[in-house]
Amino acid sequence: MTTKNLLLELFVEELPPKALKALGEAFSHTLAESLRASGLATAQSAVTAFASPRRLGAHISGVRAHADDKPVSQKLMPVAVALDAAGNPTPALLKKLGALGFDAAVVPQLKRQPDGKAEALFLDTVVKGATLADGLQKALDEALTRLPIPKVMQYQLADGWTSVNFVRPAHGLVALHGADLVSIKALGLVSGRETHGHRFEADVDPVMVQDADHYARQLEEQGAVIAGFAARHAEIARQLKVAADREGLVPIHDPALLDEVTALVERPNVLLCQFEEEFLAVPQECLILTMKANQKYFPLLDAAGKLTNKFLIVSNIRPADPSRVIGGNERVVRPRLADAKFFFDQDRKKTLASRVEGLAKVVYHGKLGTQGERVERVRGIARAIGERLGGADLAAQADTAANLAKADLLTDMVGEFPELQGIMGGYYARGDGLGDTIASAIEDHYKPRFAGDELPRNDVGVAVALADKLETLVGLFGIGQLPTGDKDPFALRRHALGVVRMLVERELALDIDALIDTAVKTFGPLIADPAKTVGLVVDFMFDRLAVSLRDQGYAAQEIDAVLSRRSSRVHEVPRALAAVKAFAALPEAASLAAANKRVGNILNKSEGAAGTVPDPARFVEPQEQALFEALRTANGPSTAAFERGDYSASLQALAVLKAPVDAFFDGVMVNAEDPALRANRLALLASLHAAMNRVADLSKLAS
Repeated sequence: MTTKNLLLELFVEELPPKALKALGEAFSHTLAESLRASGLATAQSAVTAFASPRRLGAHISGVRAHADDKPVSQKLMPVAVALDAAGNPTPALLKKLGALGFDAAVVPQLKRQPDGKAEALFLDTVVKGATLADGLQKALDEALTRLPIPKVMQYQLADGWTSVNFVRPAHGLVALHGADLVSIKALGLVSGRETHGHRFEADVDPVMVQDADHYARQLEEQGAVIAGFAARHAEIARQLKVAADREGLVPIHDPALLDEVTALVERPNVLLCQFEEEFLAVPQECLILTMKANQKYFPLLDAAGKLTNKFLIVSNIRPADPSRVIGGNERVVRPRLADAKFFFDQDRKKTLASRVEGLAKVVYHGKLGTQGERVERVRGIARAIGERLGGADLAAQADTAANLAKADLLTDMVGEFPELQGIMGGYYARGDGLGDTIASAIEDHYKPRFAGDELPRNDVGVAVALADKLETLVGLFGIGQLPTGDKDPFALRRHALGVVRMLVERELALDIDALIDTAVKTFGPLIADPAKTVGLVVDFMFDRLAVSLRDQGYAAQEIDAVLSRRSSRVHEVPRALAAVKAFAALPEAASLAAANKRVGNILNKSEGAAGTVPDPARFVEPQEQALFEALRTANGPSTAAFERGDYSASLQALAVLKAPVDAFFDGVMVNAEDPALRANRLALLASLHAAMNRVADLSKLAS
């Protein structure tokens, strides 16, 4: 059957920009998915999504006008129920056939087929394939129902009586199969071939779409609109680069901003603007944020990453003389930058230290007290971490940084731009003469803020960042505010991963159980069950560590083998994983892992019957003596390698045990009748088990 390409467009009022990309992708995906399910499109049908501020659409290739008829075999009922003793149809069968539109004449055509232990009657029919009009109507209804609409609005149709719910009022519907109109309805609209281009710059209005394949070109040439989100995105990125290159500068890299601007314009036109250089005295993070967040502008940076007084705007119009557009945007941004400068100047009139007292009046959490009380807890944890990492000097610096870390929450700048907390604290600390070490620690104590973010730059920052995250985790777990499913309002998963990353990537020899216990003690009676809280937080940390390791490509068995040991020295995990990975590649690994699992099962069932250490004088079988000697020979270098941190060498030294372990299980009955003999053999296995599982639980590698 011949196919044609299909176009569907829903023309609407301005869609929410932050949701546009997802709306466009969902709309086109659901349409194509439904048409494939109806047999009107195939897996090879290419889908092109269209999404602009005023339209959602899709172009789908290789769509049929009519789907193939389908043979269907339908089970009716068991033969024993359908036919009487003489083989005649029962009333139950006739009723069932009647409901399907058939009568007794079809009974001879019914087939008997096995159905479990009995036989059943089946009716073979042919279901007529869907027409494109019916299939597209169903697909459109599904697409509209399944749109990820952030907030639905209700509006009246032209009749003045009917109300519909949708993301924005819809005003047009186009449905073309090749050049042929497909008759469908939605949101009070009937399909046609008319659409509309740019509000001000379209050459033709309405645009009469010739066929499905000319839609995008006609809209661009006649309607001055780039309909495709991806095409518009690429054009904006291209224009930004050209304009920046012309100045020898680099536009700020912000994918989310680029997506949002793509959703705001239909005919992008990038223009160069500038502001007075005096504003560059304000920290560049403030200026960049106000330009991006409030105006959707793209600040320009020099080769060193320093902000310049030039920026790019993406206009939705292309006038012959853009000077008025440029001048208007420059006038608009000036008050925003002036506000930032005012906030910065005002904030510097007070030191960070003078603001700390005010934190006692800011509620942190109803059950955990004020920000002032929180700061005291963070200070206590930071001092303890500093002491362990670098002694009294580092502890004192960590205490100073922790005391001031939250003070910028009371500044005007952070009040206006909460995203700058920590960053502004660093600037103000330098202005107060506190030095770069303390200032960097204050700025960095929120790091890592997201996956892949950099870690704090110095040990003071690490101590305060660990303390801040541990205080948050312990406090919220301690009052039962645990994350559930996909809900994590306090970003506890991110905090836990931040702690893990700092311990592992900075190779900090800190005991995670001791860290959490220290944090719990700073809360005093606020945490009703300290021991339970420690256990919950430790488990949560290891869960996050396992997720992180899986994301890094480690095998589940290898991760399970290492983490099941629950070593409190998390920084050693990468070395242990590398060792397990190398061990698993050895030809002896599978056999030793299986033997280790068997040994573990035997010891678990022995219920303490094993002796403390094996006595060679009690060995009866030569295989016992051979395993004992092999273990004693291998255990020396394995233990030495383990103690110097060479986990790979420690595990690989045990590879020689494969033959004696196999021989032991082939020739020795562990559960001998003589209790003393049995205990001695169990003691030998216990020694083997301890040696093999120092680095990781090797039984987890057994398939």
